[in-house]
Amino acid sequence: MPDTTTLDQPAATGERADLLESLAHHRTMLRVTARGLTDEQAGLRTTASELCIGGIIKHVTSVERVWAAFIQDGLAALGDVTDLTDEDWAQRAAEFRMLPGETLAGVLDAYEQVAIRTDEVVRSLPGLDVSHPLPEAPWFEPGGRWSARRTLLHVIGETAQHAGHADIIRESLDGALSMG
Repeated sequence: MPDTTTLDQPAATGERADLLESLAHHRTMLRVTARGLTDEQAGLRTTASELCIGGIIKHVTSVERVWAAFIQDGLAALGDVTDLTDEDWAQRAAEFRMLPGETLAGVLDAYEQVAIRTDEVVRSLPGLDVSHPLPEAPWFEPGGRWSARRTLLHVIGETAQHAGHADIIRESLDGALSMG
């Protein structure tokens, strides 16, 4: 991943640098799974799951975008997760597929833009202890709060997990090993 430090943002140090470096590593591992693929290949399902490499990258992009906004803006970034509509669920399902007109280059570019933004948000924080309450939802602990640190660890975990999924899909697609 290229250095996204800008003139306005100092280089991260200490724990912040470690977290950003770990996230950058897992982002790279995910991107490597798409190396050399055509748009059609990026949209192919090669396992019993509904997942494809392009869709995984779209999903991770969305996850990172939402959680970086949460770090900065709190609950407002998550929207109302207690009353999701059929349209909301359909939109979420579409994150996992390459849709007509989408290209792998476009998906990767969107991911890069979100990565740059996340890194800017993390570098600009007064500290990693900045926290916000989580919404009331069955998948969050009641009354829970996540610090920027905890939120970044969640994004790192999601990225690493989905990079592993993408690696399996890629190996099933053409035998390429992106992590081996």
